[in-house]
Formats: sequence, C-alpha cells, structure tokens
Amino acid sequence: MKITASPTSNDLKPEELPVLVLAYLGDAVYELLVRQRLVSIGLVRMDQLHKETVKYVRADFQAAIMRRLAAGGLTEAEAAVARRGRNAKITHPPKGASPENYHYSTAFEALIGFLYLKEEYERLNELMEMIFEGA
Repeated sequence: MKITASPTSNDLKPEELPVLVLAYLGDAVYELLVRQRLVSIGLVRMDQLHKETVKYVRADFQAAIMRRLAAGGLTEAEAAVARRGRNAKITHPPKGASPENYHYSTAFEALIGFLYLKEEYERLNELMEMIFEGA
C-alpha cells in the first residue's frame, strides 16, 4: 500500500515548521508505512509483527538508513531538512541509542515528515522501497 493523499492545508509550509515537529509527524508516518508493509507481505502473528516493526523503527536502524540515504543522493531540500534534524537540540535520547544515532534518526524522521507534508508521495514511496530492499 502506498501513500496517495494527506490531510494537509495548502497554506502549510513544511520548510517553516520546527524540525522536531517534522520529526514527530515523520515518526508516525514511517511507523505506519512499516506496519502496512509488514502486513502486506503476510505477517499476521502479533509477535512477528511487533518484532519486525521494532527492528525498523529503532533509532540505530533509522540512523543507518539516514546515513545511507545521505550518501546516495538526497535533493538539496531533503538534505537541508535532514541537516536541520541532525542538528536539532535533543534533550533525552531513547534508552539504548547513542546520542549520535539519535540525531541521525531524528534527521530521518524529519525527512519523512517533510516529504509527507510536501505531498511528495512518489519520493516517499521510493525511499521506503530503498529501505525495505536494503534491510
């Protein structure tokens, strides 16, 4: 299943939102896409779904994705959002994640939120395919 529409207002300018707001939204969008993908490939047992979902949404995994995406060619706008996310002031990284990885995972989530709000669904789906192919 792919994203095709969002409930955004035409007046909303994602590039003007605080980067942590983009990351907050991106976290939810990304987890939903991961869950949809796992169900679509046939995982239906809750223990399997939970285990696989956690693998994809952990800060360390997201940080690795962000590093790979940054090396593989983000657009200027995407790179700018990712930079803002990476440099955001984070007060409490999650248990088990290094501060560096948490900054990169925040960059990744901000990128996802940005693409979602910009309604760049084709690009968002392209990145998600790259993530699942490389996992």
